[in-house]
Amino acid sequence: MRTTARTDKKSRSGNWKPLKILALGLVIAAVIKELRLPQEERTWHGALGGFVPYDFRMPTMDKVKHTFWDPEGSIIVDRVFGVGWTINLGAVVAKVRSLAG
Repeated sequence: MRTTARTDKKSRSGNWKPLKILALGLVIAAVIKELRLPQEERTWHGALGGFVPYDFRMPTMDKVKHTFWDPEGSIIVDRVFGVGWTINLGAVVAKVRSLAG
């Protein structure tokens, strides 16, 4: 059976659909969690189930820099904005350099 570029693209994008649905569900859950609190208690950052971090506050440039480039920090860090985690490239580079020599 011959596949076309269109069907290949469609099958590849379909592989991500469950993750996209999960991500959207986590965003919705975090927003609902905050909206259930009295307005004066809403912080717009926290963790879902005590595990999955979320932060909907407007990030500062310092926070962006610290999140993506902190050679002394962890490799996996909380996202600057949104739900989940991201990669601290500074820590990755520092780790590679330490392993290289």
